Amino acid sequence: MTVQSYRDLDAWKLAMDFVVAVYAITKQFPREETYGLTSQMHRAAVGIPSNISEGHQQGGRVYLRHVIIALGSLAETETQLEIARRLNYVSATDIDPTSALAGDVRRLLFGLRRALRQKYANSDITRR
Repeated sequence: MTVQSYRDLDAWKLAMDFVVAVYAITKQFPREETYGLTSQMHRAAVGIPSNISEGHQQGGRVYLRHVIIALGSLAETETQLEIARRLNYVSATDIDPTSALAGDVRRLLFGLRRALRQKYANSDITRR
């Protein structure tokens, strides 16, 4: 299948599923976290598919940079999930499926990053 749009990318599709899962989990958080951890988790999770789509749309070396940013947003969201677990806002059992989904998103993003690094092997951005 030829990728004609970011919507064709498995990484984008799975990242969108991850956003939905994060929103579902944060519904369990205490009301006082609405503008704290909940809001931060939403922003970080939404940043993942947003960066994939923006990078794909712009193309070139910028695409690689956006995939790297998406990986950072994913790590940020996973850290926040662990914080929520440690604060007993959710149980490990509650976040296990979302954590597994995060692992799948990470694998796809690493593969995409690897492919883009190979494509732009002479770029300054790959030397970071």
